[in-house]
Amino acid sequence: MHFTSEDLLNVTFASEPAPLVELSMALIAWQRTDERAVFGRWRAAVGRELPGRARPLLDLLRPDGDNPQFIEPLSRTLEEGLAAVREAAPRLGDGLLYRVAGRAPGAPSWLRALWGQDRTAWEQLEAAVRSAHEAVIAPHWPRIRQSFQADVAWRTRLLATHGIKACLAGTHPKAGWSGTVFEVGEPPDYEVRLGGGGLLLMPSAFWTGRPLLADRPDGSHVLHYPAMSPLPLVAEGPAAGALDALLGRTRAAVLQLLVEQRTTSELARDLDISLPSVSEHTRTLRAAGLITTARDGKAVLHSATGLGVDLLHSGR
Repeated sequence: MHFTSEDLLNVTFASEPAPLVELSMALIAWQRTDERAVFGRWRAAVGRELPGRARPLLDLLRPDGDNPQFIEPLSRTLEEGLAAVREAAPRLGDGLLYRVAGRAPGAPSWLRALWGQDRTAWEQLEAAVRSAHEAVIAPHWPRIRQSFQADVAWRTRLLATHGIKACLAGTHPKAGWSGTVFEVGEPPDYEVRLGGGGLLLMPSAFWTGRPLLADRPDGSHVLHYPAMSPLPLVAEGPAAGALDALLGRTRAAVLQLLVEQRTTSELARDLDISLPSVSEHTRTLRAAGLITTARDGKAVLHSATGLGVDLLHSGR
């Protein structure tokens, strides 16, 4: 992603999560198989709770996140989002239909009807969105907002103290910079030139993959990335402290222990969690620049960075 000097001065954060974006990310996350230690139980619960009438959405939303943007507008409410989805109907081109239909697990007939502006197909889509939102998003909206707000608060502080490069590099373990080019070393490969339109940063409580870039009608772009504390790690009710709100209790506990160097096995023992769970937590903390990891023979050693220690002090 190529930044101009104007783009670097025009990076902002979304003010709040968008219901249909989070619904899209949730259904994508449910179909993925990564981060089992964090999302495993949540995926099992969604599998039990997702209504059958919501299943048509799975033809539109595939696990890699490369999905039609009309289904995930940046809206403040469900109703505003549905209105935006309906308004997008005349702009759905045949090229997008062929791509979506070629990836869909179900029969393409209803998708062709949707692109053909068939009223029944659009009513089916709206019913699917409403039922999925009611089952997957609405009951957890306060926790989704908590995840969003904690991440934005942290990255705003990171931006102020360490600059835009540190802020964006912490969105993924394989993210980094080459001059004014932001790079993520994970397929698929493509290049985007922002061209002065600016960039809106939007964390998701559900997304688990690499940052996703979306276009906006005004020529700007949105970068969707995983929030530091995904939904399964956000506790019910108010967080015990700022650090718990940002990282989740277990991840915050990992960082606190790493003021002194520890191995993966020692963390698992001290926190009474599995080795895969420790690995997923340390991967996220490492991507955010909060810990470093090194090998000493067969042992994997973790320790908090200066940024991590600073966060611990600020969270007290």
